[in-house]
Amino acid sequence: MKRTKQFFKWMKGNKRYYLVASLLLISLQYFRTLTPLFIQHTVDTIFLGKESNLPVFIQDLLIADSISQQLFLVAVVYVLFALMRVSLMFVRRMINALFTERIAYSMRNTLYKKIQNLSFSYHSHAETGDLIQRCTTDVETYRVFVGEQLIEILRLIFLITFSIIQMSRMNINMTLISLAITPIIFGASFIYFLLVKKIFKKVEEAEAKMTTTLQESVTGIRVVKAFAKEKVEIDKFNNHSEIYMKEQYKLLRLMAIFWGGTDFIIFIQYCLTLSIGIYYAVNGQLDPGQFIAFLSYVGMIVWPMRQLGRIVGDFGKTTVALDRLDEIVLKDSEHLNDSSNTPEISGLVEFENVGFHFDDDDKPLLKNISFKVNKGESIAIVGKTGSGKSTLINLMTRLLDNQEGSIKFDGIDIKDINKKHLRKNVGVIMQEPFLYSRTVYDNIRIMNKKAPEEQVFQAASVASLHEDIKAFESGYKTMVGERGVTLSGGQKQRVAIARMLLNEKPVLIFDDSLSAVDTETDIQIRTALNDFRRNTTIFIITHRITTAMEADKIIVLDKGEIVEMGTHKSLLKDNGIYAQLWDIQTNVEYDFMKLDKGVE
Repeated sequence: MKRTKQFFKWMKGNKRYYLVASLLLISLQYFRTLTPLFIQHTVDTIFLGKESNLPVFIQDLLIADSISQQLFLVAVVYVLFALMRVSLMFVRRMINALFTERIAYSMRNTLYKKIQNLSFSYHSHAETGDLIQRCTTDVETYRVFVGEQLIEILRLIFLITFSIIQMSRMNINMTLISLAITPIIFGASFIYFLLVKKIFKKVEEAEAKMTTTLQESVTGIRVVKAFAKEKVEIDKFNNHSEIYMKEQYKLLRLMAIFWGGTDFIIFIQYCLTLSIGIYYAVNGQLDPGQFIAFLSYVGMIVWPMRQLGRIVGDFGKTTVALDRLDEIVLKDSEHLNDSSNTPEISGLVEFENVGFHFDDDDKPLLKNISFKVNKGESIAIVGKTGSGKSTLINLMTRLLDNQEGSIKFDGIDIKDINKKHLRKNVGVIMQEPFLYSRTVYDNIRIMNKKAPEEQVFQAASVASLHEDIKAFESGYKTMVGERGVTLSGGQKQRVAIARMLLNEKPVLIFDDSLSAVDTETDIQIRTALNDFRRNTTIFIITHRITTAMEADKIIVLDKGEIVEMGTHKSLLKDNGIYAQLWDIQTNVEYDFMKLDKGVE
């Protein structure tokens, strides 16, 4: 029942197409079993004057005065009969194609929507290549099975049933003899299914690993080439490719054994039917036309039954694919039980004794974080790598949820605010922004596709990017390449800043997103930003003290705790971690200036 529900849940809204296609298929199988009876009628009834096994309504169409006329009528009726079968077959295939493509379309959209709504934690652990394979290869596996093999099961059941009925009407003993080997084929198919299912799972996992390696290597090709790691990546891919090859070889070897074995069993069945059929025909227990018809019916039974191996093999593969799809679909959406509250957010942010740790780790990443930022203020957060800066930002946008304390926007706990509404009001500019393989203009306007050209230019100017773009040969129509590969790190960061500025957001977060620009450009951007967004609350995550020094408030994090908080001047007087960072960075800059001027 579980497997049945798993198979048919994806057909929701399309079952009527499957029903019509199934009814047409059943009709086609019945008509197919009449074909040998035309031969039986010609040999036994027309030439030998014996009883016909064709349905009465067809026999009535074949009555004539002479043998030649009867043969002519048989030919005409058979041609019309064949044309009707071909027409029904065409209609069935058209309906079946519509049915399967609608299912695949629905599956892809459902999976993509689900992936979009899964939590940040899920995506942090998921492999991109594996997700791509599930949304493409696994969906295609199910589509092919439903469109071909599931229909084939119906075809097999009704073709065999109708064939047995037609055979039993002619000779019961020959019918039993013609079915003697079929239990062996059933047994072999069942064993094949049990073995192939396990192998299919290993093949899917090996292919997913290989796909992930390929995706990561191609995506990070600049890093690979920069560190001359081509051989390492080639060896890694070869390793995963070899594992996939070995698992695939196990599958093909099992398939070869099954197909070869069933071919031998079918050969025995033909020999048995042929030998005993000849004996019965010689002794008058079977008419010649019936003997020819029996040989045709044996083919209608054993060859489709041989397909049972392919069906159960594909069934095993499909169950693995459906299990992998369910691993996505049955995951809880991050918006499950989400609040419907959409209050107005102006920019007042409060942290009260906030603490956080990952579910699989008791070690706290943040402890007793408390501070307040008024509307329109800027706050800089500095600290060593791993001190909890990015975690703090992820909590503000509810990519992660704090276990202790509360985070409030305008006095309302963010857990009582709808997540999508919260994120629409909080703009985040990442250190490594993602750019689409489109023009610079499209990448800036992607947050607001209705933004006029003047607004795009203004946002680029605030981000100190407008002059750079004008210097490009194609200007704003310059293609940035996949992930912005044709732009420098600083240019990519400034594109990300510009596109975020197109939307009015009361809170902006710069997650070390000025790290790739020089100090002078950094100052230009922050100065323009202060004029452009006077009422915007700005958070700046940075390692650069010169970026943090002009903020209204500076927070120093160390090992997940606030160890210092104040203005640039007050923190220098405290002579703590911030003052040490200031001394280190200013001394390094001074040393570089001396080296640049050639001073010993």
